[in-house]
Amino acid sequence: MAGCCCGGEDKVTLIYACSGAANTGLLADQVMRVLNKNGAGSSTCLAAMGADLSGFLQSAKNAGKNIVLDGCKVSCGKKIFEKNGIPCEQYIMTDFGVEKGKTQVTEELIETVAADVARKVLV
Repeated sequence: MAGCCCGGEDKVTLIYACSGAANTGLLADQVMRVLNKNGAGSSTCLAAMGADLSGFLQSAKNAGKNIVLDGCKVSCGKKIFEKNGIPCEQYIMTDFGVEKGKTQVTEELIETVAADVARKVLV
C-alpha cells in the first residue's frame, strides 16, 4: 500500500540519514524527515548504528528495508551497514545533482529529492 512503512512480510522500513557537516548531510537529514512525515518509512538513528548499540542493530536486522541516505560518495552510512552485515538500500544526495559544499539546500530541493527517493523506496 502506498505510503505505508511496510517492507517484506509487513516489516517496517527504517530510514537513516547522514547528518554530516556539509550541505549534503543537511539535505540527507531533511529528506529523511520528509519521508518519515509522508509515511515512506520510520526515521531512526544512524549514529546509534555506528556506535554498535544493540537495540538499533537488532531493529535494523528485523526491518523489512533499511534505507540509507548518504550525503556524498564517501558513503559513511552504507559502510556502517556493511560493517555489521546488514543489507540496505542507499541513496546518495550528490546523485541528485547536488554539489557538496556548493548547492544551497532549499525547501524545493528537499521536496524534490524526497519525492524522487520515495518513488524508489515505495516500489
